[in-house]
Parts: sequence; structure tokens; C-alpha cells
Amino acid sequence: MDTIDGVIWVALGSVLGGTARFWLSGFVARRVGETFPWGTIVVNVSGAFLLGILGASAASHGIFEGVKAWQFAAVGILGTYTTVSSFSLQTLALARDGEMKLAAGNMAISLGLCLIAVTAGFAAGRYAFG
Repeated sequence: MDTIDGVIWVALGSVLGGTARFWLSGFVARRVGETFPWGTIVVNVSGAFLLGILGASAASHGIFEGVKAWQFAAVGILGTYTTVSSFSLQTLALARDGEMKLAAGNMAISLGLCLIAVTAGFAAGRYAFG
């Protein structure tokens, strides 16, 4: 029963995360264009920040320490909200188009900002949850 219960929590979170990713990525792309994958970067950085908060909550025995809450929020919502697959494909497309500087920039910006965001989120979560 725990496995089925977990699948349900992940599935419910996935609906929310996938929808949020679709909306935000598209919103950013419509505002700044699709020449560079800013929409994916915004999604991944904000997701890393939120995952940092959830991680801090779990580490301090907050609400996200529980398995169901973690399955719903971290695995379900943020697992479908953030996307290394889109990042990878967009980086490959830039490289295949001969845009090596843009491909390298996408990798550096994405990795750097995501590490900063998860660290900041974890610090914010530690502050909020103790």
C-alpha cells in the first residue's frame, strides 16, 4: 500500500510541477525570446531554490521530513518542474548550430545559478525552520 500511496502523491505533485514549468518557461520565452533558453534557466534556478528550502525543512524535522510530503513536493512538483533534459537538449542544439560560446554559457549560467539558488534556498529554509 505504501508504494501505491507514494505513486499517488508523486503523480499529484507532478501535475502541478509540469503545469507550472510549462507556464513559466513559456512566459519567459515570450518575454525575452527563444534564442537563448532563459525560460529553462529561470525554471531550474527557481526549482533549485525551492528544493533548498524543502531540504532545509526536512533536515530540521519540518513538514517535508515526512515521506508523503517529500514525495508530493520534492519528487512530484519539483521533479517535474525542473528539467535537466530540456537543459541538455537546448545546450546540444546550441552546440550543433555552431554556437559553442552560447552552449558553454548556458552550462555555466545554469550550473552556477542553480548551485547558488539551492544554497540560498537551504539557508532560507534553515532560517525559517530552525
